[in-house]
Amino acid sequence: MKIIDRYILKNFLVTFLFTILLFIPIAIAIDIAEKVDNFLQHPNLGLAEIVKDYYINFTIYYTNTFMPLALFLAVILFTTKLSNNTEIIAINNAKVSFVRFLYPYFVGATLVTFLSLLMNHFVVPNSSKTRKKFEQEYFSNNTQQQEFKFVSDFSLQLTDSTYIFIKSFNTDNNSGYDFTTEVYDGLKLKSKLVADYITFNPKDSVFSLTNWRLRKLYNNRDYISSGNKIDTLFNFTPKDLIYKSALSQEMPSPELINFIDISKKRGVKNLNAYLVELHKRTSLPIASYILTLIAVCLAFRKRRGGTGVNLAIGVGLMFLYVFLLKISEVLGAVAGVNSLLYVWMPNIMFAIVGSYLFYNARK
Repeated sequence: MKIIDRYILKNFLVTFLFTILLFIPIAIAIDIAEKVDNFLQHPNLGLAEIVKDYYINFTIYYTNTFMPLALFLAVILFTTKLSNNTEIIAINNAKVSFVRFLYPYFVGATLVTFLSLLMNHFVVPNSSKTRKKFEQEYFSNNTQQQEFKFVSDFSLQLTDSTYIFIKSFNTDNNSGYDFTTEVYDGLKLKSKLVADYITFNPKDSVFSLTNWRLRKLYNNRDYISSGNKIDTLFNFTPKDLIYKSALSQEMPSPELINFIDISKKRGVKNLNAYLVELHKRTSLPIASYILTLIAVCLAFRKRRGGTGVNLAIGVGLMFLYVFLLKISEVLGAVAGVNSLLYVWMPNIMFAIVGSYLFYNARK
């Protein structure tokens, strides 16, 4: 059986690599078509810089994103080929059980999963930082920038002891509402400044706070003051809000976990966007096992239509998984919900489907 294991594993991984190499050039070609005008607007931007700072990191990001889905399609393509060539019949005649038949597939899925986990938690965040910096510098008029026009439920650490919180901020007119800044001594709150509205004046880098309240905490007493309007300086600008809104994607997992822990201790209420990003880095690679099981079960038995039918079913399931994944990310980022449950929900749903298909495939 070891010879068959090596045969299945080798050809399965070759098909997987072929699928990845098919996806990535298409993604790059589409991206070039969308951004060629942006490149031409910067005559000093050289090809080497575009490739090194943008497209290498673009390739890393999308290779990692496509891995579980490419694995899914590769299993369907290769297993359908085995079925059409009656090789599966020969394996069954050799008294090889369906569970044993799955062994080389899950070895391959394990290799892909470990590689994807490593990239998700460590490689991709650093790569995304370089890519996003390039995008901010050269794609300032790109429609992607419009996504950050409104920043909601935002928190930012200015210094080791100072934090700000903004319910909503419009980066176009430099104004927002429900602003709070807190200063700590260790874990002890020392002062808290709250304002109903905040406006930034780019000419002198001054923030104007409207309907503000200030509370300072001392050992044996509190000092409270308020007013209609006050001008003050902070160690940030609206540009920092745009950058920090995607911060979670740019932090390696140990740094992201530390940031979440510190923010919890400081009393930051809504960290679900960060938790979604953290949990997603594990849930997506683990999906490789579930998608592999479903793909083998679908393609194991020969059916009318052969590869075309199996591929159509596979593509349909692939798009359904991506759709559920995006929905779960949006819902999981909402304050007050269990982000862990929402991020893993697509895997749970597809695991149920996989269990049903596995039960029927063993008959």
